Amino acid sequence: MAETTQEELPPPFINIPGLPNFRDLGGVPHPIPSQPGKTVKRGLIFRSSEPSKVTDGGVQQLQDLGIKKVYDLRSLDEIKKDAEGGQRQVKEWEGAERVFAPVWRDQDFSPTALALRFKQYSDESDRGFLEAYKNILLAASSNDDKPYEKILAHLSTSDKPSPILMHCTAGKDRTGVLCALILSLCGVDDASVVAEYHLTDTGLKSRHDELMDFLMSDPAMAGNRAGAWRMISANPRNMQVHLNWIRDNYGSVEKCVVDLGLITPEGIEQLRKNLVVDEAVHSS
Repeated sequence: MAETTQEELPPPFINIPGLPNFRDLGGVPHPIPSQPGKTVKRGLIFRSSEPSKVTDGGVQQLQDLGIKKVYDLRSLDEIKKDAEGGQRQVKEWEGAERVFAPVWRDQDFSPTALALRFKQYSDESDRGFLEAYKNILLAASSNDDKPYEKILAHLSTSDKPSPILMHCTAGKDRTGVLCALILSLCGVDDASVVAEYHLTDTGLKSRHDELMDFLMSDPAMAGNRAGAWRMISANPRNMQVHLNWIRDNYGSVEKCVVDLGLITPEGIEQLRKNLVVDEAVHSS
């Protein structure tokens, strides 16, 4: 089967050479039931896999999109491991500030912790991803680097927020949990939040073989190819059970992020003012 290229992917994907899974979080595909005719603003929040292979032409496109901050959700230990042998070096470019915003502390990449995390992700039941995504949310909330808080603060500024790019390694889990929070805070319904998460299955097709080889090389997977495949897949059920867990334990997404100290109620209102627009409005 021919490899799917970024050029073949439909909106909200944007073809950035060398940067798979790059897409706009906003736009018409995310209607807001409580506010008919409204949607999440386009051209402000972008998500992707890590950008180490982006071409010079791709960098020019990112600059043309006006992206001023690039939030890297990987840990320092992870970044070093990714760069071993010159494989995936940190990529920076003029006009955009790279913000180190790790979800996991470096000590969470001990062999024991890594094996536990792999076991959670590769579990056949809902419980695996439920635990994994719960742990991502709680780690991002307790981490002194305050990764999610930093990004939500940028998006809820009283000034006009500048466009941002968020990524982890694949742009699926740590990035996906935060994107689900943002869309939910804007009033987007679960079906649309889950559908947006599921787009990663399409966005990562060009990296599936690479990611599988990377995972299978780790002793923690111990030849568990089926588990590795579940790890790189964006099954819609994974995000739905996470949203259900949030509401079961906090009552609402809004109460969850406030209770975890990620944003204030006033910040949520400002975030909505910044992000929720008429469907006919184009990003500016």
